[in-house]
Amino acid sequence: MPSTRDLQRRIRSVKGTQQITKAMKMVAAAKLRRAQTAITEARPYADTLSRVLGSVAARTEYSHPLLEHRDGGRTWVVVISSDKGLCGSFNANLLRWFEKKLRADEYPDVELLTIGRKASEFFASRRWSVVHEERDTMNQLGPEDGPRIGAMCTKAFVSGQVDEVFLVYNKFVNLIKQEATLQRLLPIEPPETEEIPADGPNVDYLYEPDPAGLLETLLPSYVESTVQTALLDSAAAEQAARMTSMDAATKNAGEMIADLTLLFNRTRQAAITKELIEIVSGAQALEE
Repeated sequence: MPSTRDLQRRIRSVKGTQQITKAMKMVAAAKLRRAQTAITEARPYADTLSRVLGSVAARTEYSHPLLEHRDGGRTWVVVISSDKGLCGSFNANLLRWFEKKLRADEYPDVELLTIGRKASEFFASRRWSVVHEERDTMNQLGPEDGPRIGAMCTKAFVSGQVDEVFLVYNKFVNLIKQEATLQRLLPIEPPETEEIPADGPNVDYLYEPDPAGLLETLLPSYVESTVQTALLDSAAAEQAARMTSMDAATKNAGEMIADLTLLFNRTRQAAITKELIEIVSGAQALEE
């Protein structure tokens, strides 16, 4: 049985850890509010851009390179993780889920672009080729990161270096739920537009300069917006997972402190009882 001094030392250590996890939970909550605001504001723009893209693409016969479907199997997958840990199974669930798809040969000719330190470290010791990695982007995410990564993917696709590009990331749903998501980035598949009723007006738009010119602008913007939205989604999901993880750690520390305190009291009481027995035994021996 540990001594009372050892138990006191352990209780102080756990209390210190509890203070740290509680502070980290508060920091994650503050960051989550900012990240949640960012993704909430980004989604309406992305959705509107998607609807406009689908409408314009449905009304023109113009063929853009970003819309071209190819028979080749050369694939890029942009894997988005976090730069830091202490966020529960946030990274492990996503990376192992995607690794199962890779081991099932769903993408026989695949190269990876890892965004986030955890993804880079995870795939560094595995057999799949990592052609580009960024280890500090998610820690200092800015509005220029999505366009920069999107432009990199667009350039590789247009040049014929790759035939498909996908995004893998955790989508923010709510405070306790994040969805592992696999999303096609290139070639772009314009969303279906709402069907016009047979008896309704067949309305078209006035384009300036023209549908082809609009697609030249909209399609690259759509790619950049999609990547930026995925980054913001992952950032919000990371902070939600970290806040939940730190809350659980704080509660576990409280339970451990209670158990150690109970054990400390029992150990001290046992020591006092033993000393009393020794004193009584000594007094009786002297009387005899």
